[in-house]
Amino acid sequence: MKTLVIGANGQIGRQFCELARAGGMSLRAMIRNSNQQSWFHERGIETVIGDLEGDFQQAFNACDQVIFCAGSGPHTGPDKTLLIDLYGAIRAVDLAVERGLERFVMVSALRASDPMAAPAKLRPYMAAKFAADAYLRCARIPHVILKPGKLTDAPASRLVSAAAAHADGIEVSRGNVAHALLYLAQARMLKNREFDLLDGDSSIAMALL
Repeated sequence: MKTLVIGANGQIGRQFCELARAGGMSLRAMIRNSNQQSWFHERGIETVIGDLEGDFQQAFNACDQVIFCAGSGPHTGPDKTLLIDLYGAIRAVDLAVERGLERFVMVSALRASDPMAAPAKLRPYMAAKFAADAYLRCARIPHVILKPGKLTDAPASRLVSAAAAHADGIEVSRGNVAHALLYLAQARMLKNREFDLLDGDSSIAMALL
């Protein structure tokens, strides 16, 4: 069983790949170009070149689940948001369905459920996430949607909350997101579920039941 990580070279993607490799998972990290390979190869992680704005269907070969943690980033415009966060995600879902993969794990965003409630500069991104999540829910593939709050670079505490209404804030460390993804990648019995994710006081296993 091999997990394809789309967005592997991002801040969350790298942390997840390192944790998953240390835990003995079989991974394939999808990266945009060969200049990004060395970090993964030094850690014994298989890579494949693929671009969400181009051809990436070969990345799915011999994989049985997908972790989608790609993002256009904060310094790009709405055009990249549409092509990567929305259409790139949709194309990835379609390929997973076409190839008969067992599960698709999507990293979304807490405010994606109500894009107009987000700060104005984030609304295009949240709208793209809203639409990509809706597409995944209707696709013919079991899925998990993880919705982190505002991302920080604080150390991973491995203590989280999946109840945004009862959390003290809206922040979550990227490290905690990576640890949550590791749990979800291994907890294959979780299907057609959605979880908010914030820093909190519960273990990941208890929060993501």
